[in-house]
Amino acid sequence: MEKMLAVCGLVCSECPAFLATRSNDDEKRKEVARAWSSDDHQYSPNDINCDGCLATDGTLFGFCHECEIRSCGLEREMENCAHCEEYACEKLDSMFDSASQARKNLDEVRGTLKT
Repeated sequence: MEKMLAVCGLVCSECPAFLATRSNDDEKRKEVARAWSSDDHQYSPNDINCDGCLATDGTLFGFCHECEIRSCGLEREMENCAHCEEYACEKLDSMFDSASQARKNLDEVRGTLKT
């Protein structure tokens, strides 16, 4: 499978929810729900479904519907934030604090863009 990068730089194609959806694997959905649940929020296997960040007519994981970064990228019709003239904005910088690999992924894409 080709690497699918989310608007923010996370790799959708490596996400456990995406993989469970693609393989329609209910056992994997149960595992992911247990792993992602916390005292603050409980997930059920039914919550673990996602067709990837760039899906506009598919299923998205819960918080993806409300993601400001995703919304911004889709409004600007950007494949991902690496293509944006405002890269890296405040929203991304805040996210990168907890997801440094996303920054590396987007920096890699920016390095391949022709100016």
